[in-house]
Amino acid sequence: MATVLYDKIVFGPIHSRRLGISLGVNLLPIDGKCCSFNCIYCECGLNEERRPHSKMPTRQAVKDALEERLSAMQAAGTAPDVITFAGNGEPTMHPDFAVIIDDTIALRDRFFPKAKIAVLSNSTMLHKEDVFRALNRVEDNIMKFDSILDSRIQQLNAPVSPTFTFDRLLEQLCRFNGNVIIQTMFLKGEVNGESVTNTTEHEVSGWLEALKQIRPKQVMIYTLDRETPIKNLRKVPKEELDAIAERVRKEGFDVTVSA
Repeated sequence: MATVLYDKIVFGPIHSRRLGISLGVNLLPIDGKCCSFNCIYCECGLNEERRPHSKMPTRQAVKDALEERLSAMQAAGTAPDVITFAGNGEPTMHPDFAVIIDDTIALRDRFFPKAKIAVLSNSTMLHKEDVFRALNRVEDNIMKFDSILDSRIQQLNAPVSPTFTFDRLLEQLCRFNGNVIIQTMFLKGEVNGESVTNTTEHEVSGWLEALKQIRPKQVMIYTLDRETPIKNLRKVPKEELDAIAERVRKEGFDVTVSA
């Protein structure tokens, strides 16, 4: 089974398909996965098979680790394009997420004021006002939105909360008033004999209609890049992603494709 766990608070920098030279920040335990989704395509593996034994790092530990790495990069003359909150699960689950963002903005302004701050989120914590306000303070708040169908969300994302639905997701995403980046994973395949393909015309058309309501400043569409914990999943061909992207552009949105 494929598993990519980050054993440090700050990792990289790495070259991201979507973000450029990215310095990663992991707010989750370093020995397992902690997430409010259990996506069948997650590079960190499935929740039940990657239970952590350690705790989330403290606010001070995150600040110290980030300051140390940024100082070293400055001394080496290596500048990141972006400081990205990702890691072993959902970063907005950290109880001090909002104040950690405050610390990160201050450190970024001190060491690399031209660098952006990005958060890769599954959109499950947007109902928490401190999280929502913090996400509005970063340049790239990248929110997951994989399907308009609750049944497909259950298949692909397996949310831990039984109250997580497309309608609630759409309502929360619309609260950004366009100050948001939407990220969608398109894939094909079967699980337990049932199709999990989310590129059907019904889903793509509904997804486009939802984008019109959300009015994001950018849309990122991508497909599988690494081995997945659940088998029988397949990449969407680049030409098919490009065709979806062209439909997004015709609606007036900026869109990037990572195939």
